Amino acid sequence: MTEASVVICADTLDRWDDLNAAIASVRRQTCPAREIILVVDNDEALLERARREIEGVFVTPNNNVRGLCGGRVTGAGLATAPVVAFLDDDAIADERWLEELLVPYADPRVLGVGGRIEPLWRKPRPWWFPPEFNWIIGCTYRGMRVRNGGEVRNVIGANMSVRAEVLHGCGGFAGQMGRIGGGRGSANTCDDTEFCIRATKKIGGVWIYKPEASVRHVVTAERTTWKYFLHRCRMEGTSKAALVGLAGTKDGLDSERLYVLTLGRSMLEYAATGKIGQALAIFVGLATTSIAYTQARARAAISQGPKIASEQKGVTSRT
Repeated sequence: MTEASVVICADTLDRWDDLNAAIASVRRQTCPAREIILVVDNDEALLERARREIEGVFVTPNNNVRGLCGGRVTGAGLATAPVVAFLDDDAIADERWLEELLVPYADPRVLGVGGRIEPLWRKPRPWWFPPEFNWIIGCTYRGMRVRNGGEVRNVIGANMSVRAEVLHGCGGFAGQMGRIGGGRGSANTCDDTEFCIRATKKIGGVWIYKPEASVRHVVTAERTTWKYFLHRCRMEGTSKAALVGLAGTKDGLDSERLYVLTLGRSMLEYAATGKIGQALAIFVGLATTSIAYTQARARAAISQGPKIASEQKGVTSRT
């Protein structure tokens, strides 16, 4: 079986205990990682403490563009194994996580593999929060499109792995798509999706979802509020607009078309069984995401107008 390097990106000392739990879970793997690389983004206090207190882990600052994308690129550049696995700093991997992630790589067509991400609630799950919107908390969601026994358009960054040669050959993650400060400094969240689409176009091959490669993702109390729910829906709509601008409508919204149909069915089922809160959450979440997407696409079209006119003027003046 092939080996993997594990990259964990962190940007705040506030999740110190979660970070240590994530690292400990990687150390308990039935298939040991060749190395664990911790990339610290824009937090000197965290960097210094990690270097001082965490043993057996290569700790480095983010030497690329600020944010999650830059951190992942930095970590991948230091990894020496043929597969690079990424784990969020607030996720705990099952002890067979790496072993299961690496199984599909026996097929040379496989570009990367992702696994199941279950929520680890710090307080009870809100009664109104539908599993169809688990993507809001960075987890596997009901309605996720899986084809041909495991093929997906993209894997989810909290629990994903990629062949190192694919990462390097495709230029890594797009900096304009990644989050900064856990989403506080950037509206874009689709860096993993954009990379998977770009790699598939350039190299060909498939991405695999392996549910047995499971992790639990911490969900803090602040992420269980309506305020956060709506905030992430707006972020997703804006990010999907940016993704379409880079990857095109066909690829950028390929999985989302069927997902919207799933939402419609789920909303009717919840309403019919008296689960009005979950039905309402789906309606409001879909509407909020759609409005944010439409607004972002409109802004992009308006900003492109002067650029296109300028380019056309330049062509005319040269002829």
